[in-house]
Amino acid sequence: MQIFDTFNEHFIFFLIVSTIFGLIIGSFLNVVIHRLPKMMEQEWREQSLEFLGQEPTKPEARITLATPNSTCPHCGHAIRPWENIPVLSYLFLRGKCSNCKAGISLRYPLVELLTGALTLVVVHHFGASWQSLLAFAFTAMLIAMSMIDFDTQLLPDKLTLPLLWLGLIANSFGLFTSLQDAVWGAVAGYLVLWGVFHLFKILTGKEGMGYGDFKLLAALGAWMGWQALPMIILLSSLVGAIIGISLILFRGRDRQIPIPFGPYLAIAGWIALLWSEEIIGAYLRFSGLS
Repeated sequence: MQIFDTFNEHFIFFLIVSTIFGLIIGSFLNVVIHRLPKMMEQEWREQSLEFLGQEPTKPEARITLATPNSTCPHCGHAIRPWENIPVLSYLFLRGKCSNCKAGISLRYPLVELLTGALTLVVVHHFGASWQSLLAFAFTAMLIAMSMIDFDTQLLPDKLTLPLLWLGLIANSFGLFTSLQDAVWGAVAGYLVLWGVFHLFKILTGKEGMGYGDFKLLAALGAWMGWQALPMIILLSSLVGAIIGISLILFRGRDRQIPIPFGPYLAIAGWIALLWSEEIIGAYLRFSGLS
């Protein structure tokens, strides 16, 4: 398309604009990460009461991604627009609420910086193209899912299922793999972890992972095809081992506390989307098979 050709002619400018856009989306992801679990809890309470035929004791204010307006959790101060500029507002406010001076979590600017940095990597890798635009959406959704899973050990269907469908739609145009490989990637991704889950449950009597992990791997298969699944599983295991051991050694995390698997799948899937061919090529050279 002509617009992509124009962007490629001014690629440095395109990288800068894309990174700034990534920072802005990172700010929105902070809202998603914080509010989506609360929205799910609210829906579950309403559904439970409806199933039991009961009325709520008092009406709850509806939580959405847009309402209510963001406020300081300590004093209720309404966050003004100039206090919500990605990264810059945190630095200007010195990490404190402008009203009560309570500390603002460092995670907010870190999520914004992470989203901006990964956007830069994606755009540099794919250039100005439909692949770049879709890979950016893929990246943003993986960041949101990873943080929600880390906080709550939940992978919301409102994120995993759209990610799966978006992968199938993208590959109906052959943007990352063929549609046939994408469909079988989604099927195989779900069934592989479904099988592991039930085998582990039979052997130990415990549930080793949640159904959200099945759906996330199915979504990754829909984006990259069934051929990428072995690499994603191996990479996620490696990433999980590194992060899990680091948490135990440096943060004293209790070994009995479960660590969500979703973030490791997300990291592995993101790496595979960008560098699967390079990783496979390096392995073949290292093993002497090529």
